[in-house]
Formats: sequence, structure tokens, C-alpha cells
Amino acid sequence: MNDTPRIRTVLSCTLLVVAVTAGATACAGSDGHPLSARAYDAADQLAVSAPADGAKADPEKPLEVTAKGEDGRITDVTAIDASGRHLAGELTADGRRWRSTAALAAGARYTVRVATEDEDGAPGARTFTFETAPAKRALTATFGPEAGTYGVGQPITADLSLAVKDRKARAIVERALKVRSTPSVEGAWYWVEDKKLHFRPKEYWPAGTRITVTGNLDGLKVGDKLYGGASKPLKLTIGDRIEAVADAGSHYMTVRRNGEVINTIPVTTGKPGFSTRNGIKVVLGKEYYVRMRGTSIGISEGSSESYDLPVYYATRVTWSGEYVHAAPWSVGSQGVANVSHGCVGMSTGNAAWFYETVRPGDIVRTVNSYGDTMDTFGNGFGDWNLPWAKWREGSALVEATGNPVTPTEKARLRPSI
Repeated sequence: MNDTPRIRTVLSCTLLVVAVTAGATACAGSDGHPLSARAYDAADQLAVSAPADGAKADPEKPLEVTAKGEDGRITDVTAIDASGRHLAGELTADGRRWRSTAALAAGARYTVRVATEDEDGAPGARTFTFETAPAKRALTATFGPEAGTYGVGQPITADLSLAVKDRKARAIVERALKVRSTPSVEGAWYWVEDKKLHFRPKEYWPAGTRITVTGNLDGLKVGDKLYGGASKPLKLTIGDRIEAVADAGSHYMTVRRNGEVINTIPVTTGKPGFSTRNGIKVVLGKEYYVRMRGTSIGISEGSSESYDLPVYYATRVTWSGEYVHAAPWSVGSQGVANVSHGCVGMSTGNAAWFYETVRPGDIVRTVNSYGDTMDTFGNGFGDWNLPWAKWREGSALVEATGNPVTPTEKARLRPSI
């Protein structure tokens, strides 16, 4: 067989590639092509609305960049503040003017890069910086609880320095309050009041979760002449899943750690007229000694229900005074009958064990009581008694009509580090 024709074909193709490559190199190196030239200084061709004398720009006014004369046009504008936030804007079809479409941040330093071209297509460029005046009113967020390790039921709180009532302004604030966690969770903010928000996941935090909360409000326009200020970030860690269930019907409390029963304790809960609240409560704190008086819950001093007692190993679950605590005076009724004024009472030994086992954020749930359901807000953390669908309706980013979560919302509601 003669292979000569095949060899000639390969050599021809090789020569063709070399020729094309050489041609491309020659084209790229042509000094006559406009795109090969270094960008010229376009300062004389542009007018900028930002002050050039070092004065601070009014953040209430848009930024404008305009092409002067008739021999050039703007091709691109990029404006970024020191925090890395891009300023949105629009360029007219003829390239004569670029104008910001989003509000400038207050108290910010912007770097603006403008690209142009002249009538022959040669590229020009200009970079300039300017600062905006600080806000006269600054909205800040203070996050809670304090940094540390908490139980799986711990909500995150955000206390605002100023009231925010408008839904559009609330949405701006809420987008700026970031909760990032490892592992990632589905969660949402709920507007409890005009100045307070709570964040919780759809389900309890997974044991071992690491959480970072930040408020990216600084300089952000929230409303009419209202801008955000700096907020201190918060870091939390979630410990083991500790859940205590007090059954007012059986008079026993079952305590689980990460799903495993670690103790079953005889208890007494609220008697008729003082029934313990049903539902999920979150441990608020622990007090070794508390003096409990009937007058604190509306019982007249000297009446048949009046009491004034020293109480030890008191684990608080409501601000109004509901505790899990030592009640040595009712040991005979524990595991048998409900005789307290609303607290969950147990022996001193069991109360000491419970006190040492739980931490703030752990779950205490009461079932089968004749009492009302724990308030969602205002008397501690009853956040978990609100169904997830209702909780989501408390977000300014989610419609209350049952609409599905948008991709943008889903990304926000599943944060991760």
C-alpha cells in the first residue's frame, strides 16, 4: 500500500494551520486597529454630578455621568462602594448618559470606572472617587442572645434602634439581616413588633450548628431620609438537643438528649385555676435561688392561696415567673397530682440534676394540661408554637397568601457559611 497521499494531506493541513496562526498574529499586532490602542484619558469628554472639590455628595440625589460634545459616547459605568456593593444604573441607548437607578449609600466612598469610545472607536477611560454625606438618622440592629452556646430551640432576636412600619422598608431591612449557619437550615425572620424581629429555623437547630448573624445595613437607604448604621455581628453555637416533656396528665417529665431518654422524673404541675401553660417553651435562664411570692401572680397576701417561699435550682421558662424548680414541700404529690401554682415542681435532687443538665435555648414542653397554650411572643420564647406556614407570613419578604417560595427567597432562607 502506498501511504504517500495521506502524508501529503497531513502536511497540507499543518501548513494551513501555520498560515492561519501567522495571519492571526499579524492581525492582532496591527497598530492601525482601534482596539489595540491604550485607552486614552476621557476626563475632558465626561461630566459627573458628584462634587469634584472634596465636598460630600447628597445620597438622596442620583449619580449621573454624561458625555460632553458629539465625538464620543459612554460604553460602560461601574460604581462600587468600599463595602463591595454595586450601584445599579442605566445607560441610554445612544451612550450619552448613565444614571443610577438605586439609592446611594450614606457615609460611603464610591469608586466609579467609566469606559468610553470616540467617533473612530478608540477606547477611553476615566476613574474617579467621591464620598456621600453621612445619614442624619441611622437605623441599627442589636442581635441577641449574647454570644455563646445555646440549645436547639434558641431564636435569634434583632432589636432595631428605630421603628420600621412600611412593608417595603421592612423588606430592605430584612434582606440586610443575614443569618448564616453550618449546617445550612431553612429559616425566616418574623416581625414581632415595629422594632423587633425573631429568626428561627423551620425545625429546631441541628445539634452542633455554628451560626453567624450580621447586619449589612451600614449606609443602606431604608426609607425617606433614613439609612442604616453599623451593627455588631453575633456568633452562636448550638449544643446537644435537650428536650424535656412535662406530662400534666401522667405527672412525669421525660428528658431526652439527642433523642435518647436520659431521665424520667416525677413532677407536679399547676392545679385547677393555676394550670401550667401547654406548648413549647425555651429555657430563658437559671437561678440558683429565687424568692417566690403569690403577689407576683396576682394572689392577695394573706389569702388561702398566698405563699412566700425560698426556691432553689430554678430554671426559668417564662418572664411572668414559670419555672422548673425544687419543691420539697410537694414531694408527696409529685408523680401523683397537680398542686402547684403553675410551675413544674420536683424534688431537690431532681431539680439540681435538671438545673445542671439544661442550658438557655433548651426545650421544655408541657402536654395534657388544662392551661392555655404558651404565648408566641411577649412572655419568653413561644416561637415554636406557631406553625411554619404562619411563621413565614411574619416575614416582609413572603406574601401571606400561601404563594410558593421564590428561588431568591429560597436562597435567602437556606443560608450557609
